[in-house]
Amino acid sequence: MDAHHVMDAPDHRNRLDDMAQGILGTTMDRPDGPLKVTGTATYAHEDHPAGMLHGVLVRATVPRGTLDGTHDAAVLALPGVRRVLHGDRFLRNPAQGTANEAPVQGSREIFYVGQPVALVVAETFEQARHGAQRLVLQMTPGDAVTDPTADDIAVERDPDEQSSMGDLDKAMKDAAFSVDQTYTTPGHTSAAMEPHAAVAWWDGDKLTIRASAQMLKYNKNEIADSLGIDVRDVHMLAPYVGGGFGGKLGISPEAVAAALAARDLGAPVSVAMTRRQVSEATMRRSETVQQIRLAADADGVLTGIGHVARVSQLEDEDYAEPVTQATPFLYRGKNREIGLELVRVNATCAGSVRAPGEAVGLTALEIAMDELAVAAGIDPVELRRRNIPEVDPSDDKPFSSHTLEAALDDGAKAFGWDGRKTKTTDGDWLVGSGMSSAVRVNMIGESHARVTLNPDGTLLIETDMTDVGTGTYAILTQIAGEMLGVTPDRITTVLGDSDLPESAGSGGSWGASSAGSSVFLACERIRQEIAKTLDCDEGDLTLKDGIATAANRQVPLAQVLGDAPLTSTGVIEPGKTSEAVRQATFGAFFAEVGVHRVTGEVRVRRMHGSFAAGRILNAKTARSQCLGGMTFGIGMALTEAMIFDPRDGRLVNGDFGEYHIPVNADVPQLTVNFVHERDPWANPMQAKGIGELGICGAGACVLNAIHDACGVRVRDLPATLDRILDGLPEV
Repeated sequence: MDAHHVMDAPDHRNRLDDMAQGILGTTMDRPDGPLKVTGTATYAHEDHPAGMLHGVLVRATVPRGTLDGTHDAAVLALPGVRRVLHGDRFLRNPAQGTANEAPVQGSREIFYVGQPVALVVAETFEQARHGAQRLVLQMTPGDAVTDPTADDIAVERDPDEQSSMGDLDKAMKDAAFSVDQTYTTPGHTSAAMEPHAAVAWWDGDKLTIRASAQMLKYNKNEIADSLGIDVRDVHMLAPYVGGGFGGKLGISPEAVAAALAARDLGAPVSVAMTRRQVSEATMRRSETVQQIRLAADADGVLTGIGHVARVSQLEDEDYAEPVTQATPFLYRGKNREIGLELVRVNATCAGSVRAPGEAVGLTALEIAMDELAVAAGIDPVELRRRNIPEVDPSDDKPFSSHTLEAALDDGAKAFGWDGRKTKTTDGDWLVGSGMSSAVRVNMIGESHARVTLNPDGTLLIETDMTDVGTGTYAILTQIAGEMLGVTPDRITTVLGDSDLPESAGSGGSWGASSAGSSVFLACERIRQEIAKTLDCDEGDLTLKDGIATAANRQVPLAQVLGDAPLTSTGVIEPGKTSEAVRQATFGAFFAEVGVHRVTGEVRVRRMHGSFAAGRILNAKTARSQCLGGMTFGIGMALTEAMIFDPRDGRLVNGDFGEYHIPVNADVPQLTVNFVHERDPWANPMQAKGIGELGICGAGACVLNAIHDACGVRVRDLPATLDRILDGLPEV
């Protein structure tokens, strides 16, 4: 009994508003919460089959060249060492998100420092690590490109990533106020709490692999293609994932290495990456160089906007950070130049890191908008209000909904923007305030879920969807409970098993909308079957506490179902609504910072975000996502930067001792508001993505507040002391 729905038209029914069960949208605790806080939720490297061996990756130490040989014999003679593996099946680098096929493979040709080229397997982790440290690699160095800013570097320009409208040069010349500046952002690492890890074992031709992975539907195909086996012989398990942020969208080298070793040795093998290995051999966000040009008339209305960004990537990879993704539709401006340039470097593979595109692109754009507000003498909030377009300026598509103005107004009120004091002092601290807009594209992916209503009134939800700390177990439970009138304590939600119906997976802020819609559709189909049995319309049916009510009749569900459970599979697919309108989520950030007048130290004193993201499925988990995004934004603004040595492409700061993510002292009490929105174009639930919205523009808010506090305009992120000190006013 399937319920298959393609989003070819908006859904105005507001069905979830009709249920009135009081389950959806609340701050319900996560069903998996007690397991996680008691340490009984088993992550990828916490379920060890009997006889498990340990593998440690050996990685290249040159940025370009060939691996000519390894001194295996000396390592195999070490206590406990069972095997040294290398070869054509090894992954050179991870798979991009939704790749659905093997990434580039082969350990002989070297493309970056840190590339996995061999695996040492031993009886204990310590023995494997010792063997990996002792393995001597014979390498012939080759010519490498390690500095993405070099003057003579080759630049690629994909025609599909360039667009032009009107005459921006003339608009800049005629503008009453203009900005023409270059902004740079460094590379970022996903920095998930759980490092990449995999445990693999075989039963004949059947592979089972427990991994830290975000998108099993795609990941199982990537594993199968990498190993050259039938995907029907791959069983992946990822019931709990300790954070992903894009770094686990595709499979990474440890998963394939574990599977190869397990097959070769006939025993389970685990491969867990160290923090440095994660930083060097998985995904990074590309550094960017962005030129932004803004032209405005005397009223501050944009007449032109230009945004050209340069990013880097490893050889043989098609992905390029979509830096300009939001610029075409966020603000007015008839004259436009949008472009994306790509340079090839021998460095860690670039890929999706939380909110690819807008996270860095909007940061630069929103700093430029603040510069325009200062130049024009217009309040930054008002400047943005005046430049909200009625339709997508790039193609005249209507917006499915547009909530930027509502978010600006809500955020300004909550923060007390109109009553703020600028350029004030608090002892040795210079205090200022800043703000920025938030925007993120919205989408869904094909997703399947199976829901079973049992005669005893209990409910089972099954899908291969993952929970990367975002609250998937909670929201799917709440959706089904709301639709079928079953209390959460009587609902079991099973996730992270590739044998279950295929979901879109966790990524792109589409997980909740996609997997949630498939659960919604399955539950709606069950409601229709119950209504048919009771000879009533589904819309007239009420389900609550095991009782079906229709037309003044109350019938126990056990009587309706009989002895057999009622099962439905819901399927949602993107359709015409993804192309007919511009779908996006919007928000606004406000921050107050202090800059120490002597040291240049920056402290965020308070920060607020107001967000509109359609129907909020769980107020607690949604708020947590926004808090995480805002914290990420503080890190982007003040501390986070991957630093590569331009001489050899070596990552200098590959651990948390030197890659500075925000700690408690960096993050004040953050506040979050949700702006009411229902977007019928998004999906039947009218929910939209929220996980990435909280980072998009957050860093600019902090940097704009720094300028307000001390007059220093930081255009090269992050705003470390050396970029502030010289501009401070004299004491």
